[in-house]
Amino acid sequence: MSITVTTWSLHQTSPADQLPASLPEGDVRIVRAEVPSPEFSRFLYTAVGGDICWTDRLGMSYAAWQEWLDRPGVETWVAYDRGTPAGYVELEAQDDGAVEIVYFGLIPAFRGRRIGGHLLSYGVARAWDLADRWPGLAQTKRVWLHTCSKDGPHAMDNYLRRGFTLFDTKVDEEADDGTATGPWPGAGV
Repeated sequence: MSITVTTWSLHQTSPADQLPASLPEGDVRIVRAEVPSPEFSRFLYTAVGGDICWTDRLGMSYAAWQEWLDRPGVETWVAYDRGTPAGYVELEAQDDGAVEIVYFGLIPAFRGRRIGGHLLSYGVARAWDLADRWPGLAQTKRVWLHTCSKDGPHAMDNYLRRGFTLFDTKVDEEADDGTATGPWPGAGV
């Protein structure tokens, strides 16, 4: 079976484009995962993307995860709600001065609590100052991402409310067996 998937690419071209979200209630903290850990990164990836069919990284070996995480300009920022991981944003600096928000999202139990807007705001600010933490990287000229019709129903609105603008749209057919992976194979959702 196949499904039609629309992918939207969005960007900010100046730090002035940022529109921060209000702070969520409670004890929500955002911390950089400074020790590259394939186990932790894979946990975040599957916990956030399991119910929306993120599968592109499931076949990556431990060594491939480690190689990715060790690259200069790759950072993972994690939102914690009272000490529990709630979601993450993964950034990648590119040679042309662009920073891609490669992955962003919340674990399902933490969605709808205003954590996502706060985490996205924080991640975008860190994307704009990424070169300050990585000597030798070009200053950020653009922050960009893509989202698709498989993502959560509030994803696009969150990006637009944070100051992103649409620059490309693509529509493709993708294979879909209807199975969400969950945080581990066979977990379902």
